[in-house]
Parts: sequence; C-alpha cells; structure tokens
Amino acid sequence: MIQTTTEYYRAVLQRIQSLDGLAPLLLRLYLAPVMMQAGWTKFQSFDSTVAWFGNSEWGLGLPFPEVMVVLAAGTELVGGALLIPGIAVRLVSIPLMATMIVAAVTVHLENGWLAIADSSSWLANERVMESAERLERARDILRENGNYSWLTGRGSVVILNNGIEFAATYFVMLLTLLFTGGGRYTSVDYFVAKRIGRSTH
Repeated sequence: MIQTTTEYYRAVLQRIQSLDGLAPLLLRLYLAPVMMQAGWTKFQSFDSTVAWFGNSEWGLGLPFPEVMVVLAAGTELVGGALLIPGIAVRLVSIPLMATMIVAAVTVHLENGWLAIADSSSWLANERVMESAERLERARDILRENGNYSWLTGRGSVVILNNGIEFAATYFVMLLTLLFTGGGRYTSVDYFVAKRIGRSTH
C-alpha cells in the first residue's frame, strides 16, 4: 500500500513538473502591477514624495531625498516592468527586496503587522485596538449624515493601519523569485539560458 502510494505520488510529481514555471509566472504577474504602480505614483507626485522622504519631522528624514525617490521609483517601475516578461528576474528581485525592506522599516514597522486595522485579530497591537473606537464613531457619523448603504456598497469602512503586512508579503514573494528565477517555459530568462547553454556545448 505504502509503495503504491509512493509510486503514484512520484508519477503525479513527474507529470506536473512541466508546469513548475506556472508558480513563478503568477508571482511575477501579481507583483508587476503592484511595483509599477508604486513607482509611477512616486514619479507623478515627485515633489511631495521628495518632501516626505526628506522631512524628519513628519516624513522619513532620509538623506538625499531626490536621489532616494528616483532610486526607489525607478526600481519599482523598471523592475516591475521586467517581471512581466521575466527578464533578469533574479537580478531585479534584489533591489526590489531592498525597497521592501526600507519601506517596512522606515514607514510601516512602527504600526505593527496589520495593514488594515482589525481589533479582532490576534495580531492587533495597542494602536489597532485603539482604532476600534474611532472606526465605530466614523461609522456612526456616516450612518447619521450619509447614505451608509451606498457608501459601503463596495466594501466595509475600515481604518488603514499601514503595518508591514504588505511589504513583508511582497518581500517573501520576491525572495521566492530570487531562488526560483522567472520560471521554466514562462520567462525570457529561461529561453535565454537555454540558448546560451546550447551555444556553449
């Protein structure tokens, strides 16, 4: 029985091996628009982003804010674009991971884990717990003064906690791409490597 199960398991693995490029492809296609949008937004509001990067009182207080914005936005925009066809995926993943680390540490870390404030979560910190009262008050105001059913017709009213959840998730996805590469049969990298391999023999 065990031997039959093992053989069946190996046979299934062998059959799906040809599809092992699918997971990296899906990771790339998920991450690409997220990264590109982040970079594009920084470039579109360049002056205010520079001010936020450089100001130590209400911003990040980073040195050389103009350079930092160009580096961050360029990395996200160009890196995200390269993920779509799967060009230099391992190489591109490194600066994108660095961007996620900087974002997590400088912007999100002090807010805890959760991106959306959810006081019922076991990951809720004091900041999230305190937001529950604010959220309920905001809902009361909307119920009293607005068309609440229309306002919430596309989703619940929430408080953005802005924790490290998304930055950490993107980092893990990029780390996975660093190890897997762009994916067999689904990336330009695969076909380039295959061609180079043939030419060296």
